[in-house]
Amino acid sequence: MTVYAIIGGTGLTQLEGLTLSAALNIDTPYGAPSAPVLRGNYAGREVLFLARHGHPHRIPPHQVNYRANLWALKQAGAEAILAVNAVGGIHPAMGTGHFCVPHQIIDYSWGREHTFFAGELDHVTHVDFSYPYDERLRRQLTAALMAESCAYSGHGVYACTQGPRLESVAEIARLERDGCDIVGMTGMPEAVLARELELPYACLALVVNPAAGKSSGVITMAEIERALADGMNQVKAVLARVLGA
Repeated sequence: MTVYAIIGGTGLTQLEGLTLSAALNIDTPYGAPSAPVLRGNYAGREVLFLARHGHPHRIPPHQVNYRANLWALKQAGAEAILAVNAVGGIHPAMGTGHFCVPHQIIDYSWGREHTFFAGELDHVTHVDFSYPYDERLRRQLTAALMAESCAYSGHGVYACTQGPRLESVAEIARLERDGCDIVGMTGMPEAVLARELELPYACLALVVNPAAGKSSGVITMAEIERALADGMNQVKAVLARVLGA
């Protein structure tokens, strides 16, 4: 049976309902992960859980040690990864509370440690990243979203920006011209590091605000926090349905 790892983003720093069996403090060649890897039972099966931003939520997107996080999950026995991300909506369909299971990603971040293939290498290594997300996992997520009667899109292009600030109206207009549907700050290099470790990876993105210029007002943290509070029960129900299948 596949051992799933869940990477929890903003709003999901702990997985309520997880019956904990171990908290693993894993040393990696890349430093410490954001938090201990939690092993336990959720929805009737063994799972791993890692809080991307730490617990409590304290590590900003550009300072997450993505390499240590992915390496630690692999060492703990992860065989597939379900990543939960809070995002802004660019496409008109991506309103607050809408879910997206993206099929593509564009990386606008910079300066992040983005590969395991660096330093003193025996040979140069390239990985195919034509299709960043695992199709089987994507189908499992969309089936679960449908079964839970969630508003969702089964395709979308994720724009990963640097953060921690939100984007300007002009930047969002540029991302829209590039074909992006949602915008977040943590989708990369997480997805490609999973690919380098040969870990199937998919993203469950919850829209928590309209992107800059996509609503009449300014974006507030209170608005985002309300959307997170409203959406996390659905996130957990979707994850439980995937794991229980």
